[in-house]
Amino acid sequence: MTDRQEERIREMKAGGCGYVRIAQELGISENTVKSFCRRKGINKAAADTADFTPGRDKNTCPCCGKEVRQNPGRKAKRFCSDKCRNAWWNSHLDQVARKAHYDFVCAFCKKPFMAYGNADRKYCSHACYVADRFGGGADE
Repeated sequence: MTDRQEERIREMKAGGCGYVRIAQELGISENTVKSFCRRKGINKAAADTADFTPGRDKNTCPCCGKEVRQNPGRKAKRFCSDKCRNAWWNSHLDQVARKAHYDFVCAFCKKPFMAYGNADRKYCSHACYVADRFGGGADE
């Protein structure tokens, strides 16, 4: 990598360009750009200034308020533990970007229902599936 390419990477990264765009413009590998930025600490400044919630110290857990230990050279952690992360997101469902909601009509009972994450659902419940597929199950 030439000195000119290194200088250009610094300029483009400071301007907000991503690895792919930089690599395409300079005609070098995306991984070369990534490793150069990592070695020179170019993207650390952006990670250090990242804040998750306005008015909140970035080193405190938004769930319990404990200090969150950060690992240098890694993505900044928001929560002190998985338990806190799950509890916080479960109590803030309005902030979850759920995009995979699907509306269906059950093939057996004909009731409308909504499912998350599965665009191929046919039944509203396992009971309807069993009743439609096997005629009500072993009870009859």
